Amino acid sequence: MKFTIITLFPNLIQTNINESIVKRAVEKKLIDVEILNLRDFSTLNNQQIDDYQYGGGAGMVIMVEPVVKAIESCKTKDSLVLLTSPQGITLNQCIAKEYSKNFKHIIIICGHYEGFDERVLDYVDFEISIGDYILTGGELPALILVDSITRLINGVIKEDSHINDSFENNLLDHPVYTKPLDFRGKKVPDVLISGHHAKVKDYRNKQRLKNTYNKRPDLINYDTLSIDDIKYLKELKDSKGEN
Repeated sequence: MKFTIITLFPNLIQTNINESIVKRAVEKKLIDVEILNLRDFSTLNNQQIDDYQYGGGAGMVIMVEPVVKAIESCKTKDSLVLLTSPQGITLNQCIAKEYSKNFKHIIIICGHYEGFDERVLDYVDFEISIGDYILTGGELPALILVDSITRLINGVIKEDSHINDSFENNLLDHPVYTKPLDFRGKKVPDVLISGHHAKVKDYRNKQRLKNTYNKRPDLINYDTLSIDDIKYLKELKDSKGEN
């Protein structure tokens, strides 16, 4: 998969993709990350890409022409064009999974200032948000998009590493432990050191259900659960999440 990130701050993007899982995915040639400096597509001598908004108001607006020129310089028939925006659909695991499986090229435009000339949207497939808050720019959302999608691409990490992630199957992940066995009186659950794989699996599944019930009950989709899962959720409800 190829990502093209259109940004005013290419160094910010480059620094981050040179680390961790994304870096390894690039080295394995599982993904390619292209960074385009929006200023390179300005039609003005001083590389200006923004101006005051018509009708008055605070904040500078990014002009439509350099953005469209940047998109057209890299777009193909396989491209999906995303604009980072607080007005967009909120990124979640299902969206990340869909993008990882169904697209060969994702173009991400990083927002800035007061926003974009509205006509930019004629050249964008989706506006996408990472939450209901405002950032100084779209570089962090763009990097989050790249990270969340990349880790789901075959070969980037072992499937076992993300198959039980939070939000997989509409459930949060189960608790995990490592050494020491006893830390200030808090012990690792006996079942996890029992060596009984079936019991460990059952324990972890129940912990996923319990975690989700207590922290994010809105995620639970009863249509995807087994009869035993539903029975356990009823027990949790009866015990007010303490079972």
